[in-house]
Amino acid sequence: MEDFVQSMMERLGPFGIGLLMFLENIFPPIPSELIMPLAGYLATRGDMNILWVIVAGTVGSLIGTLPWYYLGRRLGHDGVRRLASKHGRWLAMSPSDVDAAAEGFKRHGKVSVLVGRLIPTVRTLISVPAGVANMPMGSFLLFSLVGTLMWTAALALAGFLLGRAYDVIEKYVDPVSTAVLLILVALYIYRVATYKEDRA
Repeated sequence: MEDFVQSMMERLGPFGIGLLMFLENIFPPIPSELIMPLAGYLATRGDMNILWVIVAGTVGSLIGTLPWYYLGRRLGHDGVRRLASKHGRWLAMSPSDVDAAAEGFKRHGKVSVLVGRLIPTVRTLISVPAGVANMPMGSFLLFSLVGTLMWTAALALAGFLLGRAYDVIEKYVDPVSTAVLLILVALYIYRVATYKEDRA
């Protein structure tokens, strides 16, 4: 996995970083926890400028939030609830989960979007309740931008500051990222297997 990410960055530069971060938001097969530190490390070699690394990662990630936002906005609360009722097992989401997410978003709103961008997995899904709640696009983009910038900058700078030390831990990155992906898949399978229909 690490070899694929690195080759994308080396061939496409900042555009490759943005593309990877966009895809990570649409369907996260490659976590940003791998993409951005590796991009930061490549900046220490002079392949890219660290500021462009952060900008590319932030822009790609921000664009990746929009499809989920528009999906939530188009379907609305009732539409997402119906989707959960019909395909809840495979979405690992029941109608009551939708209700709980909507209620939580009503209470915390904009802060949910900002903080949600700093939490793995949640950072992708928080766009849906924002769309369902018809959060103004300007506010959604602003708070998403702040949270996303903090997240991508922290990860990129971590890789950048590691510098040469990254060579020491590099051999561990791919197995760890693969293990994280396998754990996420296992959790999804468990959720599907133990899903209980919610008729509420």
